[in-house]
Amino acid sequence: QVQVVESGGGLVQAGGSLRLSCAASGSIFSINDMGWYRQAPGKQRELVAGITGGGRTNYADSVKGRFTVSRDNTKNTVYLQMNSLKAEDTAVYYCYVLYGRTYWGQGTQVTVSS
Repeated sequence: QVQVVESGGGLVQAGGSLRLSCAASGSIFSINDMGWYRQAPGKQRELVAGITGGGRTNYADSVKGRFTVSRDNTKNTVYLQMNSLKAEDTAVYYCYVLYGRTYWGQGTQVTVSS
């Protein structure tokens, strides 16, 4: 089994920054993809950013140039650095880990006040 725990959400003013972290633990040999989805009230969950085991990244158009996803394979941890935050970035952010199947974190709230 794989456990996924997120941290780093909170309340920030528009234009500010936050950094999310997500650590996977358990009987893990080598994780494939990791990344982040988000879900705003009344909207579907959407991919924000992902990173492969080899370090290839992909981003939603809405966050390109503002968000950066990275990972530390020695710690089985993925990060999401969010800069120039906007009110429309307000959502619950979910970490995912692809290891045989997809594992999800519990979600962390990000609220951006305008």
